[in-house]
Amino acid sequence: MIGGTFAGTHRISYHKSPTVISIFAFVLPPPDNQEWLEFYTLGQKGDINAMHENSPDWQPPLPPEKIVPEDPPQMSEVATLGNVFLEPGRVFEDLRRKPRFLIAAIIISLLVTAYSFGLYYKVGEPGFRSFYSQQIDKNPQGASVTGEQRNQMVDMYMTIGTVTRYVMPVLVLLFLLIGGLIYWIAAKAFGGSGNLMHGISTWIYASFPPTVVSMLASNIILVFKDVDNIDIAASQSGVVNANLGFFIDSKANPMLFALLGTFDFFMIWGWILAVIGLQTTMRISAGSAWTVTIILALVSLGFRLVGAAFS
Repeated sequence: MIGGTFAGTHRISYHKSPTVISIFAFVLPPPDNQEWLEFYTLGQKGDINAMHENSPDWQPPLPPEKIVPEDPPQMSEVATLGNVFLEPGRVFEDLRRKPRFLIAAIIISLLVTAYSFGLYYKVGEPGFRSFYSQQIDKNPQGASVTGEQRNQMVDMYMTIGTVTRYVMPVLVLLFLLIGGLIYWIAAKAFGGSGNLMHGISTWIYASFPPTVVSMLASNIILVFKDVDNIDIAASQSGVVNANLGFFIDSKANPMLFALLGTFDFFMIWGWILAVIGLQTTMRISAGSAWTVTIILALVSLGFRLVGAAFS
């Protein structure tokens, strides 16, 4: 026996040299089980490894890549809703770690929907019918409209308003998603590193504090405000006039009212939050964040002026 025994159990005790193992493969008969195959294969691998190690071009294999675990979020989603009022920078940094926005989006949509219903029930159906009738009279073709046609048009506007109120949550959510898409595309144009979820989170959380405060205040004011002092056209987004448009008659100077209404306290609050969020979640510079915010504000102003021109 050389280096071991094969009697009875075929147990193998082999020499450390892989060359000796290879010789054993040709001298000794194979046993009935798989031990010899594993024994011989081990020897062949030893020959190959020894040959590679003796080669001048041989290099040791690279160590396995170290996987760095992602930094988990430090706030719950509920905690971010309150902290964004006090520590927006920390909240957006946490949203960078893990984008989320579902609860904030639902709250915004419910508050806006509640206000739209509150405004309708405060003014009442007769008030809205009178408002739509006045809008028809302002149209250059309104003089040629018969009484029956006017009633049909008012009925159509009332139906559209009713449907809009009931689908308002869906419309708000769609608006928030589109806004987040715009943020993502704009940030990418300035070299941002965030993804679409970061863009949506930034848009929603930048809108959350001003929307919550303005909608809650508007719903409270609706309860106590005289219906005769409510301008339906100017109250579509709230009855809290936190801007210089407060001193302007919206009916007499609709263009000036729309211009001054753009520089609203709640809008400026949202712009500042948007800049903080874009810098943090999308990793762009302050100048780029302000550029994106100002461009979108100017686009919003353009729509407001066009709407005022046809009101």
